[in-house]
Amino acid sequence: MIHNYVIIAIAVAFSVMMLVLLGQKLKVAYPIFLVISGLIISLVPGMPVFQIHPDIVFLIFLPPILFEAAWFTSWKDFWKNRKQISSMAFGLVFITSLVVAYVSSSIIPGLTLAMGFLLGGVNSPPDAVAATSILKNLKIPQKTTTVLEGESLLNDASSLIVFKFALAAVMTGQFIFKEAVGDFFIMAVMGILIGLGIGYLFSALLRIVPSNSNTDTIITLIVPYVMYISAEHFHYSGVLSVVAGGLMMSYHSHCFLSHTARLQAGSVWNTLVFAINASVFILIGLELPVVVQDMTDYTLAEGIKYALLIGGAMIGVRLLYSYALAYLPGICFKRIRLKQPKANWKEPFVISFAAMRGVVSLAAAMSIPLDMPKRNIILFVTFVIILITLLGQGLLLPYVLKWLNIEDDEEGIPHEKQEALIQHKLKQVALEKLNQEFGEDVQGNSLIRHQKTKLESELKLLTDKFSCIDQSEHFRSVAARSREVYHEILKSQRQELYTLRRAKIYDDAVLRKTEMQLDFDETKLTGFQH
Repeated sequence: MIHNYVIIAIAVAFSVMMLVLLGQKLKVAYPIFLVISGLIISLVPGMPVFQIHPDIVFLIFLPPILFEAAWFTSWKDFWKNRKQISSMAFGLVFITSLVVAYVSSSIIPGLTLAMGFLLGGVNSPPDAVAATSILKNLKIPQKTTTVLEGESLLNDASSLIVFKFALAAVMTGQFIFKEAVGDFFIMAVMGILIGLGIGYLFSALLRIVPSNSNTDTIITLIVPYVMYISAEHFHYSGVLSVVAGGLMMSYHSHCFLSHTARLQAGSVWNTLVFAINASVFILIGLELPVVVQDMTDYTLAEGIKYALLIGGAMIGVRLLYSYALAYLPGICFKRIRLKQPKANWKEPFVISFAAMRGVVSLAAAMSIPLDMPKRNIILFVTFVIILITLLGQGLLLPYVLKWLNIEDDEEGIPHEKQEALIQHKLKQVALEKLNQEFGEDVQGNSLIRHQKTKLESELKLLTDKFSCIDQSEHFRSVAARSREVYHEILKSQRQELYTLRRAKIYDDAVLRKTEMQLDFDETKLTGFQH
């Protein structure tokens, strides 16, 4: 029996990866392509019915996804845009839930206001993975990306808290607003404190106890689960616990992780989260038979009509809220108007259009007790809204961005120049260290003298790079040609390395180490390819 499960798991994993590769070939973002593929596969006669268990999403999938997103989030950018992010992640979630509650209870027969709040809590959070995966290769300002990613880190927490309170109100028939607000802040604050506390304890453990890159990597995989389970055990926000702990540990990672541990853990996390995300999106498509077969009280046409109306209301609320957030503070307060640059109408539109729903919404709907009235219509509407936003907005987003032709008007030093400036400072410090403390070694040791010559040459190269960067058009052509030449040089070195390997003169361990160095050199040139 276990062999059958292993074979099925291998077949599913291989099929998913082949679908991802096909999506890349067709230049369709893999979340969209996998959902479409799952829908098509679910319609094949004789296919077994797949049902997402909510605990798989909330307990197994969600902690690593959130932790990885928090780890690679820029704390500087997050804090700089904290007001907009928190307003979108909390204020917009509550307003969306409120609007959905009134719209859904007025158009769906038999659906109460409390059930409408439940539906709003389920559908209010945009999906982080869908947005970042689709936006990754598109031209979009850095600030917009930061806001979308920052919002997605927090809105799962706020929407799940709304969901819990609404579910309690539906099941018990009682809801006291004042108590709910107080409980919300307690759940949020205590969740953050638990995450920070656990993050600090594990950081201290890794700093004090002797370890290696393998154990460090495994511990980083364990940490998000400890944060999430600990917070949820005490009925606080596990999502905010993981996000807060992930941000804190990432910011201080240089204190407790070695360079090899950071490289290894980064590679492991990229692969793990990619596999989870790919599995999640194909599972959304495979849920079609489960969702449709539960539609007993309403026709499919009625369910689709309700979903279109509610989805349209959600999109409209987000659009109005985004523009109000961009323009109202400047209109109402002269100090803000003078201090901040004039708002660009394109940015709120992109932020609104990039809000796609995903697996957290579906898992929340699936976790509604089976005996709760109107569960079937809530589940169906949620499923259709996910399809509308993920497939509709996701497929149109590249064309919308092309039409808007949005420019990054963020003030600051270009990334290429920032990188060159940092490298210049580091090499300058290294050269000063050699001259001040190792002067005799420089004179008597040819290898150290060569290191000094290399640093001086690299400083001269960076100085030339500064002058090229200041002439942006010239820099682009020079930099492109430089990358082409260096890439060809690396290819010739790799070919020679393979020749040496076939000659069987040198040990494989030494050859692998040299190949890894070439890999690092090429990574500097191309960046990590995900």
